[in-house]
Amino acid sequence: MTDLANTESYARLLTATRDLETPFAVIDEQALWANADDLVRRANGVPIRVASKSVRVRSIITGTLARAGFAGVMSYSLAESNWLVDNGVDDILLAYPTTSRSALDYLVADERRLAQITVMVDSTESLDHIDRLLGVGHPAIRVCIDVDASLKIGPAHLGVRRSPVHSAEQAGALAAAIVARPGFDLVGVMFYDAQIAGLPDSSAAVRLVKKRSAADLMVRRSQVVAAVSDHATLQIVNAGGTGSLEVTGADPAITELTAGSGLFSPTLFDGYDAFESRPAAFFVLSVARKPAPDIATLFGGGYIASGPTNKNRQPAPVWPAGLKPIGTEGAGEVQSPVKGDAARALSIGDRVVMRHAKAGEMCERFDEVVIVTAGGGATRIPTYRGEGKNFG
Repeated sequence: MTDLANTESYARLLTATRDLETPFAVIDEQALWANADDLVRRANGVPIRVASKSVRVRSIITGTLARAGFAGVMSYSLAESNWLVDNGVDDILLAYPTTSRSALDYLVADERRLAQITVMVDSTESLDHIDRLLGVGHPAIRVCIDVDASLKIGPAHLGVRRSPVHSAEQAGALAAAIVARPGFDLVGVMFYDAQIAGLPDSSAAVRLVKKRSAADLMVRRSQVVAAVSDHATLQIVNAGGTGSLEVTGADPAITELTAGSGLFSPTLFDGYDAFESRPAAFFVLSVARKPAPDIATLFGGGYIASGPTNKNRQPAPVWPAGLKPIGTEGAGEVQSPVKGDAARALSIGDRVVMRHAKAGEMCERFDEVVIVTAGGGATRIPTYRGEGKNFG
């Protein structure tokens, strides 16, 4: 985006929200739906599940599902899954195993929830735990096997260690155990390639790891699908993420992709070779003091993203251009100082636009987001938090 386009975009957002008290969150609707269209283009005809943890705004989730190329939700909590189904959202794939007795009780109490929600498991211990919570003889629960998609080189695993199931043999053995067990209906397998989808192309070494991992998964996914299919008819073969749609979507073994962060495009998704980041989600803070001519202290802003604690988990000031956090203080619980030549033109009460490092985590800080249209109209809509929902 050119400097002129940036200037016009931020001016539109700030003009539309000028009467709001800071801090507040704002979504550029034009960029949001352009990002959605770009995800569909990159998926090349493979349907995309919306990763709800990367959005956490129900109306944006349903608005995305209404667009061509998207189908279903990948949730992060069983309580969230139940709530979404009760509010009319269909086809929920829970991305993580659950340990919640209350959410499981609520799931099996309703036929529609049972039909629309698929629960993730990665071991017979997962099944044992569900049986202990619900008692044997519970209604059949749709389940999906989480397969470890990390790249294994000798004893090393490059990627996220999600599941004890890595090989086709392990997947086949677990599938056989699930099918032999009352109360569970095996319908899917999932592979999340974090070392491809969640890793920017920051060096030649990273690109090599991603290429090697993609080649490994192209073979291993097919082997896993074949092994599991010996025991069950698979409705779901899910894989990929915002950063790997082109690569993962080329695998004929999969039936669907998942993406969510690409809708908001937070700072952790800058620096990919396959696509250009188009920021759509921001929060706005006010200058509360000026301790020096080139330093402006903002009220609030300590919204640190999850993951390993380092600079790329901090929120980034993006407007006015030329500001950066002070390394010895960073983003603070109550105040966040920024410095740079641009700070010289800032006065107390002026506003600074920030980007979060992750997507949906920003929405845990706000009861609502303001959607600003291309024409400058503004609509306030609740986040999960604003609807009184906190799913952890």
